[in-house]
Amino acid sequence: MKKYYVNKNAQGNGDHEVHAEDCIYLPNTGNRTYLGEFSSCIGAVATAKNIYPTTNGCKTCSNLCHTR
Repeated sequence: MKKYYVNKNAQGNGDHEVHAEDCIYLPNTGNRTYLGEFSSCIGAVATAKNIYPTTNGCKTCSNLCHTR
């Protein structure tokens, strides 16, 4: 199980990226929201969509959930 976070700042395309706790692109503490512990990015992205409807997995740490 890993801890997952969503970036409060949207990417240029409007997506808020979901990152695992060990991601090199994990935003600073003030720029992220804790989502919880999940066995994969799937549950984390689903939870993040309740906060930000336009959510995507990070290509680096949540590639399974990265759609574009």
